[in-house]
Amino acid sequence: MDTSKEEKSKRALEILSILESVYPDPKPLLDYTNAFELLIATILAAQCTDGQVNKVTPALFKTYPDARNLAAAPLPGLETIIRSTGFYRNKAKAIKNASAAIVERFGGEVPQSIDEMASLPGCGRKTANVVAGHCFGIPAIMVDTHLKRVADRLSLSTSANPDRIERELREIIPEEKQTGFSLHVNYHGRYRCKAKKPLCPECEITRFCPYPNKTA
Repeated sequence: MDTSKEEKSKRALEILSILESVYPDPKPLLDYTNAFELLIATILAAQCTDGQVNKVTPALFKTYPDARNLAAAPLPGLETIIRSTGFYRNKAKAIKNASAAIVERFGGEVPQSIDEMASLPGCGRKTANVVAGHCFGIPAIMVDTHLKRVADRLSLSTSANPDRIERELREIIPEEKQTGFSLHVNYHGRYRCKAKKPLCPECEITRFCPYPNKTA
């Protein structure tokens, strides 16, 4: 590890230590009871609020409780249930195709490998990391819009590519801290480091932040 990465790693862990006290018990904001439900809910959450997804998934999983049932679901019925999440036609195809792949390739069970999950239709590495971190205890860097924004403002990663951001953060965050780092930074992006008007005067980690456009 070069000096720059060592410095970034030290600063990232100092930031995490503070955020752990600010947000002592962060949890996923999507409701789920198993890995399959979290995977499907995360796909539905694209360009939609977690709260809206949580309004939809109880009826969805009551009707189609597992991958086999969802893979066999007629598209019109799926579209009706998930319509309020937006882009419902594409999302209905994505969750149906992902379910079919889980049945055909993995015996109906969500695979525990990030790479295998990311290969599912409509899934990708962000969704795979979310499920791996929360359901399987695998070290996960969950690059959503909040983590991407905060990591950029903190100069922990300056890439716009989610896969590269994941790789760069994995290089500076110890494995045992990666899932927690992702969750805490996500919360900080939601409640402090907001996109349009970050709450810099209230920010607990402002001294570690080189962002040039801090709000007064």
